Amino acid sequence: MKETLAAMERMKLAAKEAAMKQLIKGANNVADMQKQLAPEDTGALADSIAVTLPGHTTPPYSQPGGSRVVGENQVVVTAGNADVRYAHIVQYGTAKMEAHDYFWAGYYLLRDKVKRSTGSAYGRAARKEWNRK
Repeated sequence: MKETLAAMERMKLAAKEAAMKQLIKGANNVADMQKQLAPEDTGALADSIAVTLPGHTTPPYSQPGGSRVVGENQVVVTAGNADVRYAHIVQYGTAKMEAHDYFWAGYYLLRDKVKRSTGSAYGRAARKEWNRK
């Protein structure tokens, strides 16, 4: 029984680590897509798109949600920072300016692919660790 429980614990840890690596890779792909879709007036908006890892704080004034600490098993992609406070205005527009969907378009384009690849990485690592002798 001890051996089985130890194997289950190893499997859980290996799967979690593999999924997190894949999630980080996917978040970077989403951020790259958003940067490509962002308007290029000065390039500051695209440069403000960032990936924040667990335990770290998102940039101040970033969208969506502003500054916050990223939780365990999460990776957050944000746009905007203390110098670029207009990310949400470009995304949603104003009465005088048309919206330019760069943030959510990039997210929705790659969301399902990131979910699938993260789930696959989790399953592969769990099976590999379980079958290890």
